[in-house]
Amino acid sequence: MESPRLPKALIARVLVRSFFLQASWNFERLQSLGSLYAIVPALRFLYRGEALTLACQRHLEYFNTHPFMASPVLGTLLALEEKSCRGEKTYLGVQEFRRMIMAPYAAVGDALFWGGLRPAAAAVALLFALRESLWAPVVFLLMFNLPHLFFRFFGLVQGYVQGLKIVEVIQGRRLPDLAIRFKEATVVLLGGACAALAFFTTRAEALPAGWGLVAAPLVILLGKLAHRGISTLLLVLAAATVVLALDRIF
Repeated sequence: MESPRLPKALIARVLVRSFFLQASWNFERLQSLGSLYAIVPALRFLYRGEALTLACQRHLEYFNTHPFMASPVLGTLLALEEKSCRGEKTYLGVQEFRRMIMAPYAAVGDALFWGGLRPAAAAVALLFALRESLWAPVVFLLMFNLPHLFFRFFGLVQGYVQGLKIVEVIQGRRLPDLAIRFKEATVVLLGGACAALAFFTTRAEALPAGWGLVAAPLVILLGKLAHRGISTLLLVLAAATVVLALDRIF
């Protein structure tokens, strides 16, 4: 008997529940309860009785990945469960897919969102803060949240539509390279922040603009530290500390 396709409203419900992925953790299986909570409405739609119990047990195995990268995983799990309910065979089952993909996606998510996008957003917000603009926190929140919210929606929908092919789709987006671009942009923005700070300080003190070149060693140091693998977020915090300290001095 062929099972019905999941309604769009039900997929939207799974999307909303995915935001609570980390609301329930346990030391043995980490995000397993959260992932089951997210997709259980779809499981109830597809299965009944003992089949529903078995389906829930499949999703209580160990699971841990980056929370923003969980959306494509959950979407693909919905597609696999739907095919399993129809009796269709896939070369990877639900449990095999979860085990295979969670660690790589965790690494990609950490590099892209924590190590790349968040420091870049903080660096841009720092430029606004230098001008004493109240838009600084708003800019940070928008720059960081809009991309990951889009990725959550896109990942879940495409995971459900593409099924196992979502792995190729995400691989084609070259997310690790994008993370590197974000880190490089952060270093450039920090250099710009140092230059802006030097310019504003020399102008306030009625000094020749050439004195701003004293910040050049700091810019070079930031670049070298980033090249050595130092966290760009730590560099943003360090630059912000220097900005606040100099502002108090001058």
